[in-house]
Amino acid sequence: MAEETAAVIILFGGSGDLAQRKLYPAMFGLYKRGILAQHFAVIGTARRPWTDAHYRDIVVSAVAGDNDHDQAVAFAAHFYYQSHDVTDAAHYITLKELAAKLDAKYETAGNRLYYMAMAPTFFATIASHLKSEALLTDGGFNRLVIEKPFGHDYASAKALNDSITATFAESQIFRIDHYLGKEMAQAIMGLRFGNPIIKALWNKDFIQDIQITLAEAVGVEERAGYYETAGALRDMVQNHVMQLVAYLTMAEPTALSAAAVHEVKAEAFANLHRYTTAEAAANFVRGQYTSAQIAGATVPGYRQEDGVAAASMTDTFVAGRITTDAPALAGVPIYVRTGKRLTRKSTQVTVTFKPGTPGLFGTQPAAHLTIYIEPTQGITLQLNGKKLGQTNDLTPENLDFRHDKKAAQAAPEAYERLIEDALVGDQTNFNHWTELAATWRYIDVILAAWAKDDAMPTYPAGTMGPKQAFELLQQDGHDWFWQPTRIQMAD
Repeated sequence: MAEETAAVIILFGGSGDLAQRKLYPAMFGLYKRGILAQHFAVIGTARRPWTDAHYRDIVVSAVAGDNDHDQAVAFAAHFYYQSHDVTDAAHYITLKELAAKLDAKYETAGNRLYYMAMAPTFFATIASHLKSEALLTDGGFNRLVIEKPFGHDYASAKALNDSITATFAESQIFRIDHYLGKEMAQAIMGLRFGNPIIKALWNKDFIQDIQITLAEAVGVEERAGYYETAGALRDMVQNHVMQLVAYLTMAEPTALSAAAVHEVKAEAFANLHRYTTAEAAANFVRGQYTSAQIAGATVPGYRQEDGVAAASMTDTFVAGRITTDAPALAGVPIYVRTGKRLTRKSTQVTVTFKPGTPGLFGTQPAAHLTIYIEPTQGITLQLNGKKLGQTNDLTPENLDFRHDKKAAQAAPEAYERLIEDALVGDQTNFNHWTELAATWRYIDVILAAWAKDDAMPTYPAGTMGPKQAFELLQQDGHDWFWQPTRIQMAD
C-alpha cells in the first residue's frame, strides 16, 4: 500500500474545465491508491456561488465510473467549496480560517498545496494575497502548483516569476508541463542511459538526425480565445517540444534526483545554438490550416473558426530545425513539428542513425529508433535484415514493443503522477525557472523573425503541414520519417 500524504489542497479554479476533466480524476486515482486517504481535504474556490453539496456532486460526476460510485462519494466528502474573488483580501481571510479548520479536522499537520488552475493573469494576485494575508503555514510544507501558460514571452514570464517568488521559494514552486508526466516521456532517460548499446551510439558520429512530432487531428475547437493570443509556437514548442529536446540532448545526470536532472537539463538548454532573427526565419516555418473535406465532412479553416479574426496571423503549425553546441551532438539537426488539424494524432520521436558506408551488402539503409509517446506507447527499432529467399538483399525489419493497452490505461495518468510528485515534494518532472527562461529567450527570437514577415503559409486540414515544412528537411537531404499519408509501419 502506498504511503499516505496529508495535506489541505486549495484549488483556485475549482469550477473550471481543467479541474473537472483532469484534476479531480487524478486526485481520485491517488485516493484509490491510498496516497490521499483519510488525512486530506480539498478546498475548491471560484466565483460561482456553489454549496459544498453541489460541489461534491460535481466532483462525483467528474470521477465516478460504473463500479466505484460509493468510493467516489466517500472521496468527494473531503471536498469543500468557497465562493472566492481572488482580488478581495477579505476572501483570503475566510479561506485561511477554513483551511485551519480542515487542518484540525483531517490532521494534515499544516501541509498546504496551492494549485492555480485558472487564468495566468491572476497568478501574481493570488500569490501576493497568500503572503499578505498570511495563508502560508509555519509547521508544514507550503507548495505552489502552476499551470501553463507561464508568460507570453521572456519579459512577461520573468515578471510573473518575480511576483511569485516574492511569496514562494523556487524549491516550493511546481510548474506543470503535463508532457513530463507521460509514461514514455519519462521513459526516455531509461532508454538512453539504461542501455549500453543505445548510450554508445547517442552521439554525432552515429546519429544523422532526431525528429520530434506532436500532431493533433483536432482544430482549435472552443479555445480560440486563448489560441489567438498564443499559437502553436507558444502553446506547444516553448514547453512540450523543448522539454523533449532537453531529454534527448542532455548529458547523463549523476543521480535520479531533481537537482541532478535539472542541472543537466539547464546545461542542455544553455547549449542550444542561438539563432539570429535571420537564422530563425530560415530555420523555422509556420503555417495555418485551411478548410478541407475530412471523412466526407467539410471542416472550417482556422480563420473561419468561431472567435478567430478574419485576417488572423496566428500559427496553427510550426516546424523547425534546432541544433545544439554540446560536443556530443554538435551539428546534429533536431527537426521539430507540431500543429492542429494534421492527418492523425500522434506524439513520437524518431532517431535516424547514419547509413553505413557501402560494404558487403552494398549501400546500407539507415536504422531508425522511434519512441511512441501517445496515443500508442512503445518503441520500434527498425534495422536491416536479409530478405527471405535466395537473395542477399537487405530489407527493413522492425523490433516492436508496445505497452499493453489495459496495463497502460491502469497506470497513473500524467496529472496523477505530477500531483503525487508535488505532494511528496519531488520537482524532477516539473519546469525549473532557469529552463523556462532559456526556452522563452529561444522562442522570442523566432517570434521576432516572424514579426518581420507578413506571409502565412497554409495547409489543408487533414494534411501534415505546409510544403515549406517538407522543404526544410529537403535542404539537408532528409525527409520526415513519419508520414501518415503513406504506407509504413504501424504506430
